[in-house]
Amino acid sequence: MSVSFVSCRETAEKAGEATEKAGEAMGEAADAAGEAIDEAADATGEAIENATDAAGEAAEGAMDKAGNAVDSAKEAGENAAEGVKDAAGAAVDKAKEAGADVKDAATDAADKAKEKAAEVKDVIKN
Repeated sequence: MSVSFVSCRETAEKAGEATEKAGEAMGEAADAAGEAIDEAADATGEAIENATDAAGEAAEGAMDKAGNAVDSAKEAGENAAEGVKDAAGAAVDKAKEAGADVKDAATDAADKAKEKAAEVKDVIKN
């Protein structure tokens, strides 16, 4: 009976040690799981922040490009208007020149007609 009593006590001590070790292992596993969850949460937060930053930068880039396109269109419109204005001015100048040429030609024709009339008058008198 004494052998069996010692053997049970050793078995109980071993079982207690095993239970203690199992408890420690479970605590370490829980700590590791907690750390993994914290790291995953941090990584998720960083990923969301990076995605938000990237989306913001993309939106800013799109806005800049849209602004540049509007500026380019405005400049092209201004250039076209300036071109039309220049062409209209040139047309007016050409019309003025043509009017002056017509006036000069009419004056020359009137002068020649006066000369011919004077010649005819002289011929009739004589």
